[in-house]
Amino acid sequence: MQQPQSNILPNTLLSVKNLNKEFNVSGGLLDQLSFQHGKLIRKKESVKAINGISLDILKGEALCLVGESGCGKTTVGRTIMGLLSPSKGTVHYREQRIDNLNRSQLLPYRKHMQMIFQNPYASLNPRKTVATTLLEPIRFHFPKMPQAQQRQKVEQVMESVGVNANWGPRFPHEFSGGQRQRISIARVLMVDPEFIVADEPISALDVSIQAQVLNLLMQAREDRGLTYLFITHDLSVVEHFGTRVAVMYLGRICELGITAEVFSSPRHPYTQALLSAIPKLGQSNLGRKSKHIKLKGEVPTPINLPSGCVFHGRCPHANQRCSDEIPELNNTSSGIQIACHAVEENRI
Repeated sequence: MQQPQSNILPNTLLSVKNLNKEFNVSGGLLDQLSFQHGKLIRKKESVKAINGISLDILKGEALCLVGESGCGKTTVGRTIMGLLSPSKGTVHYREQRIDNLNRSQLLPYRKHMQMIFQNPYASLNPRKTVATTLLEPIRFHFPKMPQAQQRQKVEQVMESVGVNANWGPRFPHEFSGGQRQRISIARVLMVDPEFIVADEPISALDVSIQAQVLNLLMQAREDRGLTYLFITHDLSVVEHFGTRVAVMYLGRICELGITAEVFSSPRHPYTQALLSAIPKLGQSNLGRKSKHIKLKGEVPTPINLPSGCVFHGRCPHANQRCSDEIPELNNTSSGIQIACHAVEENRI
């Protein structure tokens, strides 16, 4: 299990320590009972979505969380935001633990922590106009704000994200996906948050619109001093958007570091395979002709995780230690944190 790092980075806004999240898939008691060899057996199964993640998110940065589908990225974001309760571990915001707070105790933090969801077609209420959607968070968090000031705030935020202020009386179905996502971003910015979890905010959009939304998020970060946890599977977006990147595999972080350094010299075998899959012209980031690394085997099920390193069954550098012992996320001489026995032993 990955242990929390003892050296907490300065200027930390949000800190996650030894975070675990499991989902029970066994059903009720009767579903768990079965007869085997004449004996009544109770069998409980759970999906282990997050398995001992520890990381610090620094104020003002854009930390990108990447990995293939099903690795637990979205679960990390939802657990940090309090939409899911962790099975184990802690979440601290400005040194205050928040994962054990109830709804009323979490309310003051809702103004500072917001989330942009993946699907703009599902995240907006189809029965509410744009104006009502944007006014709702203000009236909830700032009930004493005068109505004239509320309307002025809505117009200012709409203009800042490229949304026409005259769209207020219209409904979500009248807009394209890119326009809806801009409205979703405006809703998040209405309460002037410090920290935003952006869960695949451009994956449901056309390629021609993705760059516009990304630039909007980057401009908002610069203008408002925002901090992002940006969840994505698109590595080209990470290279353009992220200040640091954390690579996930089966609920664990296998590599964490400054984006430019990770992309220029990836050390973990899984990170190397991911980056090799990016289409390139001419020379790759590794300084040689682009060559795709083909991983053997299939991704194990998160219900029955492999022993030791969760990646050892597909890793070309795995040995017996990799099968038996879970690697910790350790610092390297370059400042990148890597959870890999082969890197630690200088075998790669």
